[in-house]
Amino acid sequence: MGINIDELSHAARQKVLAELSGKTPRRSKYGAVKESRGKIVFDSRKEAARFDELMLRLKAGQIRNLRLQVQFTLKESYITPEGERVGAIRYVADFTYEARMDDRWVYVVEDVKSKATKTKVYSMKKKLMYDKFGILVQEV
Repeated sequence: MGINIDELSHAARQKVLAELSGKTPRRSKYGAVKESRGKIVFDSRKEAARFDELMLRLKAGQIRNLRLQVQFTLKESYITPEGERVGAIRYVADFTYEARMDDRWVYVVEDVKSKATKTKVYSMKKKLMYDKFGILVQEV
């Protein structure tokens, strides 16, 4: 009696293949499963699904200038009087694009979130995005 590996869930299949190869898969910090679209690897299935939705909207002409993993510097790095270097504070958006609203294009910043990823650090960076750039991060 054997088991057809193709009948297993994606996560179970990955686990079996990892055990057979002798490699233990690394568990994501929040339990998300990475998923790819061609050469693009997303941190979660939810993020990959959102990418699919945005690609459909892009092809339909509803949005333009779709970009992934855009970095915003919220606070520049600096050196303290004691000579210690303090790193910059950055926010990386999952997606940015322009969406048509009435007769104009509006810049949109999106972050794919789950309950686990809505951390205090994320909340702080979201507030800093509005404070520094006037951008309201949209959670999906």
